[in-house]
Amino acid sequence: QVQLVESGGGLVQAGGSLRLSCAASGGTFSSYTMGWFHQAPGKEREFVAWISWDGGLTRYADSAKSRFTISRDNAKNTVYLRMNSLKPEDTAVYYCAADQSRIPRVVAGSYDYWGQGTQVTVSS
Repeated sequence: QVQLVESGGGLVQAGGSLRLSCAASGGTFSSYTMGWFHQAPGKEREFVAWISWDGGLTRYADSAKSRFTISRDNAKNTVYLRMNSLKPEDTAVYYCAADQSRIPRVVAGSYDYWGQGTQVTVSS
């Protein structure tokens, strides 16, 4: 069983930056595709970014392109999401997720394990 724990969320002004971290334990982290999703109140969970098992491939939602960067450190069993130029519409709970299939996907239902989420609030 894989456990994922997110951290790094908080309150930031528009234009600011945050770096989210997701620490994994209990599985073979280096073999998983890792993704970040977010969910705003009253909305469905949405794809933000994924990174392949070896870090060689990444993909971003259109809203995250040029502002967010996903990365991973397999030696530390940790995936990161660097978020720059934050906007009020980025306000949401951010979740990391692990997919054992090694086939990177943008659909939340494809991921096998989820963290508990970390709140990001961007004030205008």
